[in-house]
Amino acid sequence: MNEQPKEELQSDDETLEGQVETSVENEATSTDEAFAEAGEETRDEEMIRLRGEVDEANKRVLQAQAEAENFRKRMRRDTEDQLKFASMPLVNDLLQVRDNLLRAIEAASASGDAESSAGLSEGVSMVCKQLDDVLAKHGIKEIPAQGELFDPNFHEAISQMPHPEIASGMVAHVATPGFQMHERVVRPAQVVVSTGDGSA
Repeated sequence: MNEQPKEELQSDDETLEGQVETSVENEATSTDEAFAEAGEETRDEEMIRLRGEVDEANKRVLQAQAEAENFRKRMRRDTEDQLKFASMPLVNDLLQVRDNLLRAIEAASASGDAESSAGLSEGVSMVCKQLDDVLAKHGIKEIPAQGELFDPNFHEAISQMPHPEIASGMVAHVATPGFQMHERVVRPAQVVVSTGDGSA
């Protein structure tokens, strides 16, 4: 049995591998050409299309993540607002008590008996001051109104009247003081708005 030298065997193997690679490349080229002739996409076109789809999917994922983060922030803000303003109905009721205390002070001051009403007026004034301090401690403050420009966000006009010293559109009289809790109006100030000095 004749043995071929090793160099010849290696050379034959390399030649065979080269022929196989050439055959595969020719087949791939002819396949791409066949797809192109048939109107279908080639492998390169398919790769480009798939890369585009992956990029588009990545954009959609990033957008969904951003929307989810915005939703979380909005929910957190809403929850904080709900906690911050949860006591508004209670505050509204307390303000009615305050109004009655002020009326009691006015009534005591208007009564004829100065000696007996002085003690009552002073006591009620102290209670009213204490209530104001408690309200202020919880972020509730009176809305400035007297002499201010009428603002429908903070004031409720109950009437209009001419006034010789107050310009038109300014608050001439405060019927019921308004209050706000933090930046939100609990109760608008009920005011009488000046129409000016009445001269045309």
